[in-house]
Amino acid sequence: MNRMLTIAALAATPACAQIPSPTPPPRCEAAVYRQFDFWIGEWDVFNPAGDWIGASAVTREEGGCLLIERWTSAKGNTGQSYNFYDPSRGQWRQVWLSATELTDYAGALNAQGEMMLEGDLQVSGGYGGRSRGTWTSNADGSVRQRFENYDTAKSDWVENFNGLYRKKP
Repeated sequence: MNRMLTIAALAATPACAQIPSPTPPPRCEAAVYRQFDFWIGEWDVFNPAGDWIGASAVTREEGGCLLIERWTSAKGNTGQSYNFYDPSRGQWRQVWLSATELTDYAGALNAQGEMMLEGDLQVSGGYGGRSRGTWTSNADGSVRQRFENYDTAKSDWVENFNGLYRKKP
């Protein structure tokens, strides 16, 4: 009870009244924050052969500052990604988390209008190498998502995921 009285008394002092109110967080409304909006939606995901390989839900949250993806594969594996524009770096970032992987990607829209992010893949066994993701918005409203890992022996990128995201009906 004394603590509450002390806080109330302190708040009433002129010095405390001069403390500025906290500034509300920015509302991420600039056009750069909308560059990845083509990925927002409820999706069924198919491989190049047309087989269903999973489902994904991508939502805009935190006042438009964050895109959250929730992924479930056809085998029941899950993961989430947190996607945001980092104005201090002038880049988009994605942090992907699952039971077996963690990757912190960074990048931007390329000249073709594709979101391209690259980062270091961490897997349950340790460092998994360089990884690169590309998201392409298609004219029919679908999104192509590709992931590649850098193969140091070949000095080249090798595709390890190719999914076509189609909006759920």
